Amino acid sequence: MDEKVDFIVAAGGDGTTRKLTKQLLDRKLSEKTWPIALLPLGTANNIAQTLEINGTTEEIIQSWHHAEIKKFDVGRIHHLPDTKFFLESLGYGIFPFLIKKMKKLDKKEIETPEIELQTALEVLHEIIFSYEPKQCNLKIDGVDHSGKFLLVEIMNTRLIGPNLFLSPHGDPGDGQFEIILIPENDKEKLASYISDKLKGIEVPYIFNQIKAKNITISWEGTHLHVDDEIIKIEKGKEIEIELREGLLEFLVPPKNHYK
Repeated sequence: MDEKVDFIVAAGGDGTTRKLTKQLLDRKLSEKTWPIALLPLGTANNIAQTLEINGTTEEIIQSWHHAEIKKFDVGRIHHLPDTKFFLESLGYGIFPFLIKKMKKLDKKEIETPEIELQTALEVLHEIIFSYEPKQCNLKIDGVDHSGKFLLVEIMNTRLIGPNLFLSPHGDPGDGQFEIILIPENDKEKLASYISDKLKGIEVPYIFNQIKAKNITISWEGTHLHVDDEIIKIEKGKEIEIELREGLLEFLVPPKNHYK
């Protein structure tokens, strides 16, 4: 490690951050990595929002002079070829379906990040009422939580997709995942939450949430997402996820920096 480097700057969105951290995580895990300073210039910026990195670009850069170090956990994935980790979330159900739908849209009609987020919310609202819940075989820290769900998300950040606060109290440095389970009987609740967001109303909804470190999961469907990447898998393929504590570090503004 070059001792002359204080930190690495990642200017972009969640995808840019993932690409950078992949390079860092490909290093030997015993080797110390550099802290990451985020300039959130993407569409959703879920990682930056979770870390409460906001304000103008100039304000954020100024905060680096007296920033605090925030440890950031990583989800280690086993039995999924070519994909070894996640930063934000891994999940099944309506979100992989949303990612597939959004990739098919004409990007020429989506002129700004705001329009893209609004479009994603509209598409998601439609999906909720057409998607059939699927069986999920799920063990969370050795306890069986299997059932039929619209959505199963193993979350490390507070937000997912188009800025949905499904884990409003989540902390990516607390040594635990938040597993969000939304069964069919929560369909109206989820749809109401999306509808409010479309109107510009942000009222956090608390869904069934379980904290854990180790998960074994398989799904009746054939797609899952890892962060913003959609992955096709064999139906019923079992994967294992373990939490690796504090593998990454981020610079975050000190409390009261923007006041």
